[in-house]
Amino acid sequence: MAEDEVDAVVVGMGPGGEDVAGRLATAGLSVVGVDNRLVGGECPYFACVPTKMMVRGAGALAEAGRVPLLAGTASVRPDWTPVADRIRDEATTDWDDRVAVRRFEDTGGRFVRGFGRLTGPGEVTVDTAEGERVFRPRRAIVLNPGTDPAVPPVEGLRDTPFWTNREAVRARTLPESVVVLGAGPVGAEFAQVFARFGVDTTVVEAAPRVLPGGEPEASETITEVFTAEGITVHTDTSARRVRHEDGRFTVELDSGQSPSAEQLLVATGRHTDLAALGVSSLGLDESANTIEVDGRMRAAEGVWAVGDVTGHGAFTHTSVYQARIAAEDILGRGELTADYRAMPAVAFTDPEAASVGLTEARARRQGFPVRTAVTEIPSSARGWIHKAGNEGLIKLVADTERDILLGATVVAPLGGEILGAFTVAVHNQVHLAQLRRMIFAYPTFHRAIEVALDELLD
Repeated sequence: MAEDEVDAVVVGMGPGGEDVAGRLATAGLSVVGVDNRLVGGECPYFACVPTKMMVRGAGALAEAGRVPLLAGTASVRPDWTPVADRIRDEATTDWDDRVAVRRFEDTGGRFVRGFGRLTGPGEVTVDTAEGERVFRPRRAIVLNPGTDPAVPPVEGLRDTPFWTNREAVRARTLPESVVVLGAGPVGAEFAQVFARFGVDTTVVEAAPRVLPGGEPEASETITEVFTAEGITVHTDTSARRVRHEDGRFTVELDSGQSPSAEQLLVATGRHTDLAALGVSSLGLDESANTIEVDGRMRAAEGVWAVGDVTGHGAFTHTSVYQARIAAEDILGRGELTADYRAMPAVAFTDPEAASVGLTEARARRQGFPVRTAVTEIPSSARGWIHKAGNEGLIKLVADTERDILLGATVVAPLGGEILGAFTVAVHNQVHLAQLRRMIFAYPTFHRAIEVALDELLD
């Protein structure tokens, strides 16, 4: 068994792990990055990047379909091949991470391919193709284990050839029909993409509404859009049994309905196996869903954690944000601590459903004195001009005692871009009166912010 003493070991080279490892190596530390999967993590290979290429293609088809209402005539034939080619060639280089490995090694770090696990205080054991290697870091262990698709314990499901996001992203051809289990951001994005490429699409969500983590007004808008686009939506019902016979899936629901399709996509969340990671060797709870960290990402003596495993949002931007804080703490620089009150999130449906800060329900549960305002995008100047595909709204959640925004939701074309103004306002606790004194360009979608503020301040 090979043993090696280094300054730092980073277990998991997703966006956050790669970032913190690179920062430490650039600062002159001897750093080992460990991963048995692709360097860069889920985002560039199976999530953020390739799925947004899918969304872009689907959006082009939708815009072409709006031509008769706006500009004349158009004839469009959906073809998945350009999307699949772009994902393979541009986004993932055929799921090859050699460029990412070289990028890290160019910082001075060393990459080891294998499964890393904690085997005691200050000790990381890596199972490689050549055998076990033990690393004893002098200064830091950083955990960025990422997540895998969570497969619910539905009778018969595991014995079927279902898809997760990973299989769906790799698909060279699309099925003629699909059932999507889960209508969070991942399931909702895939469902709309599939439908726009001509796939007969059904969505099943156990919660009472799609995008259940956001505002109900956002869910209602997206559901209306889905229904108009021919997507069948079942909410407030769970799958109780899955059968796969003669090349078709049948999903038996608690509601008594049994949608059937050529393919089944499971998009019911993510999980991390903390027991396999060996966190119990540090006295941490291996049965937990997350690793608790402080404001500097410290999880235990000499151990930091970043990314999805910390429970502060399964977003690439969260992981990279935390990586900078962890690296600075390990290097003994500055006094950075995490501040999550203005955490942005975007579901890249069409319209996009973007949010920052607290929803109305969360704000009330936390005891804030709340006032809200909602303005409809179609009634705004840009919404009226845009006409086709102008569905959406802006919802503001304000603290009536401090006169600041606690949160905001934007459902609109390019809603994630409009969200930027609210992210600044929530992060800096800008007073509502100050926001109202701003000049909003006419006729932009973000000018609807002014209308929402007027309603809030009336």
